[in-house]
Amino acid sequence: MNSHNDLPAASVLHFGPYAFHLRQRLVLDGDRQLRMGGRALDILQVLVERAGRVVRKDQLIALVWPDSVVEEINLRVHIAALRRALGDGENGQRYIVNVPQCGYCFIAPVHGQSVAQGGGETLQAPQHNLPARLTPVIGRDSLVGGLVRQMPLCRLMTLTGPAGVGKSTVALRVAELLLQHYRDGVWYLDLSATEDVPSLLDHLLQTLDTSFESLASRHALLVLDNGERRREACRALVERLLLAAPRLALLVTSREPLQADLETVQPIAPLTVPKASTPGSVDEIMGYSAVQLLVSRARARQHDFSLREQDLPIVGDICRRLDGLPLAIELAAAQVDALALVGLQTQLDNGLRLLSHGRRTAVPRLQSMSAALGWSYQDLRASEQRVLQRLSVFKMAFTEEAALRVLDGAHLTATIERLAAKSWLMVERGSDPLRYRMLNTVRCYVREQLQTSDELSAIVQRHALYQGVNRSGAGVQLAAQRVEQ
Repeated sequence: MNSHNDLPAASVLHFGPYAFHLRQRLVLDGDRQLRMGGRALDILQVLVERAGRVVRKDQLIALVWPDSVVEEINLRVHIAALRRALGDGENGQRYIVNVPQCGYCFIAPVHGQSVAQGGGETLQAPQHNLPARLTPVIGRDSLVGGLVRQMPLCRLMTLTGPAGVGKSTVALRVAELLLQHYRDGVWYLDLSATEDVPSLLDHLLQTLDTSFESLASRHALLVLDNGERRREACRALVERLLLAAPRLALLVTSREPLQADLETVQPIAPLTVPKASTPGSVDEIMGYSAVQLLVSRARARQHDFSLREQDLPIVGDICRRLDGLPLAIELAAAQVDALALVGLQTQLDNGLRLLSHGRRTAVPRLQSMSAALGWSYQDLRASEQRVLQRLSVFKMAFTEEAALRVLDGAHLTATIERLAAKSWLMVERGSDPLRYRMLNTVRCYVREQLQTSDELSAIVQRHALYQGVNRSGAGVQLAAQRVEQ
C-alpha cells in the first residue's frame, strides 16, 4: 500500500512501547515482533500517519483496499485484530478509538525517527482537506510525475479537457504527492458548489478558517476544482492571490483556460486506446491505459474477471467508442458483471444509456455521462449549443471549410473556435488545414439534443449532399450552390 500521506523523513514511528519500522513492514515491542497481517499493518500506517485526526471508514477502505470492493465488516475485523495485537485498552492505554458514524482515530502520541540521523521528533500530520480517493489512479503516472515536478516552479497551473477526462482526478493526485512540499498545507475548494456564493474570496477564507493577511503569508497549494463554473470570478480570485501571496501556488481544473496572468495551461488528453488493427496479444493490449482502467474496474466488480485472447477486439472497440474517457470507462465497467464484454459492446449502440450507473456516493454530475455533459452544456450560449448540435453530423474529423459548407449562421468560425477552447471539440494538431473532431460521447449527447429540433433532417441532408459532391469530384462552388438550393 502506498499511502498518500507518507512521511519520508521518518523511517520508524514510535508510540507507546512500540516501534513501527515502515520500510521493513514490522512492529516491534522491544525485541519482540508483533504478529499481524499485511492489511492490519496497512490500516495501522494510515491511522498512525494521521494521529489525532479522524479517518473516515470509506477513506480507510479506499486506501487499504484500492483495487477491491470491501464491506465495512472486513474493516472492523482487521481493526479488532489490530487492537488485540497492540493490547489496546490493557493497563488503561488506548491507541485506536471508534468515532460513531464517522471513522477511527489514533489517539496515542507518535514520534518519528530517521534511521540515518537517529533521534526523533513528534510528527505533525500534513495539513490538508483533500477528499478521499476511493480508487487508484491508472494511466496517468507520466502526466502526474511531470506536474509534480512543475508545480513547485509554477504559480498558476490550469488543467483543461473535456468532461470525464479526469481533470479532478489528476489534480488531486498531484496535490496528494505534494503534501510534503508545501509547509502550510494543500487546500481544496470545489467551485461547482459555490454558485450561490457572492464572493469566492470570502468563501475560500471561511473554508480555510483564516484571514486574507494570514493566507497571503502562507507557503501552500490551493486546488480550485471546476473553475469553468465561475470562470470570471475564479480568474479574478487567482489574479488577486497571485499578487498578494507570493508563496502561494494554485492548481485549477477547468474545461477552458482562465486567461489569467502567469497561467500555464496543461491539456489533459484521454487515456490511450488501441487501434482497430492492433489487438495483438493480451500483454500488448494491456499496454494501453484505457484497457488497463477497464480491466482494473471490471475486476473490482467481478473478482474472477480475466482478459482472454478472444476478448481483445471487443475490449479495443469498447475503449475506442468511449474515447478513452476515464469516467465513461468506469461507468461501463460497472456493468461488466451483468452484461459481460459482448453485452457491453452491444449496449453501446444505445447511446449514453449504458453510462448511467455510477457510484451512488458520487456527486450527481458524475453518476452518468449524460449528467457530466449536461452540467457543462447548460453553460453554453444558445448559439454555441445550436452549432454544436449541427456539427454532430460529422462522424469524422472535419475542417472549418467543411463546417461552413454544411452549416450556416453568422460568426460560425468564432463559435467553432470557442467550442474548441471549451473542450467540446478536439483539435487535431499538426494537420493542415486544421481539423476538428467531436468525441463519440459528446456526439451522442448533442445528437440527442438535435433530435428534438426540426433542423435534424435538413442538417443531415446538407451533410450527405456535401459528402456526395466531394466524392464525385465536383467543385466547392457547385457544392455551395446545391446546399443553398
